[in-house]
Amino acid sequence: MKPRIFQPSFLFATGPAASAFLLGNISEVSLHLRTVYSSNSTGSIGSPSCLTEPTQWILSKEQMGKTAAQIHLRLNRSLHVCAENDTNTDCCPKLLCVLEALQLSACVGNTPRASLLIQATIHAQLYPSSVESDNKTVIPNQVFQPLGSCPCDLTRRVCDVRCCCDKDCSSEDLKLFVSYCLPGPFGGHVSPAPDYQCSVQASKNSPDWFPFLCVNSPPENNPYLGLFYQGNTIASRPRPSFQRPVLSAPEPVPLYIQGSPIVSLNDQYFTIPQKLFGRCGNNAPVAFLKNLKGECVTELQSCPTGPPLQTQLTDLNIQVMNGIGGDVMVDVADELAPDISLFISKSSAVASADEGLLCENVTLALDYKFYWRGNGIMGITVTRTVGTIKSNESVVLTTRYSAVFLNGEFMAEPNSGNPGYQVRRPIIAGIVDNDTESVQKTSINNWKPVHDGLCSTAEEKTVLYGENSTSGCLLPIRRHNLTQCNRLRDVVSDLQAALFTATHVAKHGKPNFSTTTDWLNISYVTLNSSTPTEDTRSACSDIPAHQHIQVWSVVSGLVEGIPQREISAFQVSYSLATWTLDCGDVSYCEETLFPITSSVTFIDIPINSGPPKTRFQINFTEYDCNRNDVCWPELAFPFTRYYTGEPYSQSLAKGMILVFFVITASLLGTPWRQIRQAWHSAAL
Repeated sequence: MKPRIFQPSFLFATGPAASAFLLGNISEVSLHLRTVYSSNSTGSIGSPSCLTEPTQWILSKEQMGKTAAQIHLRLNRSLHVCAENDTNTDCCPKLLCVLEALQLSACVGNTPRASLLIQATIHAQLYPSSVESDNKTVIPNQVFQPLGSCPCDLTRRVCDVRCCCDKDCSSEDLKLFVSYCLPGPFGGHVSPAPDYQCSVQASKNSPDWFPFLCVNSPPENNPYLGLFYQGNTIASRPRPSFQRPVLSAPEPVPLYIQGSPIVSLNDQYFTIPQKLFGRCGNNAPVAFLKNLKGECVTELQSCPTGPPLQTQLTDLNIQVMNGIGGDVMVDVADELAPDISLFISKSSAVASADEGLLCENVTLALDYKFYWRGNGIMGITVTRTVGTIKSNESVVLTTRYSAVFLNGEFMAEPNSGNPGYQVRRPIIAGIVDNDTESVQKTSINNWKPVHDGLCSTAEEKTVLYGENSTSGCLLPIRRHNLTQCNRLRDVVSDLQAALFTATHVAKHGKPNFSTTTDWLNISYVTLNSSTPTEDTRSACSDIPAHQHIQVWSVVSGLVEGIPQREISAFQVSYSLATWTLDCGDVSYCEETLFPITSSVTFIDIPINSGPPKTRFQINFTEYDCNRNDVCWPELAFPFTRYYTGEPYSQSLAKGMILVFFVITASLLGTPWRQIRQAWHSAAL
């Protein structure tokens, strides 16, 4: 049974609302709120109690999964200052309106299981005494007119160079750079000129007949309605978009969006040591909803004296802006490293002290968890792993740092496209639960050799969409290993299978995890030996030494002109090899390194643009309109099916009517009458 705890365990409320998390088994938990006071003799506030006392706060609970709940506290009173001779009791007699300590207890029956201490220090809200003028700012309708008609006008009452829409520029100023005006929306050209304008086609590769058909029209007649146009016209009615209220509103609180840096309460970036450009930076900012994981390597010749290797509680227990008008405190939990050898390795350098190193409470790892919801941070916890380093020589210390964003109990992970895959984004894979048909997200990996290149120390890297790669590691094999070929095959197969355990792969970059509609089965090719080599005392055959992944992708459509790529097939195959240990001298063949490799190949399936060509079209290209400048079948418009402007039956009927009128005009026209007169004259 999970213990019940509040995170954070202490809150400092400066506003009329506060929130915290209750984690653990909360099925039978009841909440009790009371006001507490410190003892004058001991200074303590007493043990938690399961008695509920009347307070000026409203308590509510929001369930967030089976093992978590969010607790909300809201002040049930007004925060305006009492006026003179004011009989209303719902006001603040002093500027410091609320100053009290609260204790929230989570009880099972009459036994308290967890407690939260809240220090509330809330000041009254001040409003201006004088009523300001009722000025209105009229904002134009965005459907018909952009908000910034001249975005390049950066300096007030000064002519900005190359900004031809700047009203501060005189005619003499414009003559200096009229031919070098800033193009595009930044230069004020928010409505692109249509293609039929003569001014647009004059500078492009226009056809010869274009000057006879182009249009000279003022820019005001442009049919372009802007990027806010939704398919129907809206009547433009002048009205104020913003109206200044009588009372000044509080300043808006900037919301966190994905990728924006997290800021502490003193307007400083919230930082975690990270590896940047091959080196470790101790003051690297943390971005909202961006998970990170890294390591920093430091050679210790003496004991560290400051952060990040020697951290105090005040260095980690800081207040961070939550993005929704309040702040949260980082809750710190210490953990003792069970094995210090996982973090240190020996160094060739000599320690500065003769007796070696004896460093206590060294920070070996910092694991942050950010609990978020919407555009705000609900809570932050960090697990600090510490240990004691004792060595007679200098050591190389590898510290680990991580930060994950949890929405309830789920980690925030970005998609790989919307909807189609984006190049160099991770391929999304999953394991299907047959009972619920839901998919658990996982990844497909390749080898990432590090240090000595051995498989025992090799890491894994995620397969990225559209990026062909080949990697591997080295497996040391001794002579006696080649006498147990079946066991050797199983070892290599387990190493290859450990790269990924997925059974399905997502078709596109934003799949639905609650159904299998957006997922494809991963097909495996049966292991077949290409050579009938038999096992001997110094050789083993049919070793699955190479794993090859083939991904077939196709462009399924276009979204705003951008091709949307999706995976149509995913296949995993193995190449079998024979490992032989053949040498004359036993001393040089006691151990040999054999490679284990993996590769990924992406195959683009071309789009089928029409029916397959006939043998006549392939052999005789004279009548192929796609391979010749002159297309004879197109001369018979509209009697051939090359004309696609309207249905073939209608074009054929209109063509026959046109032929009838041409023949009638020829028979009744002037040339035929002259021929008849000449014939009659010759006959007479």
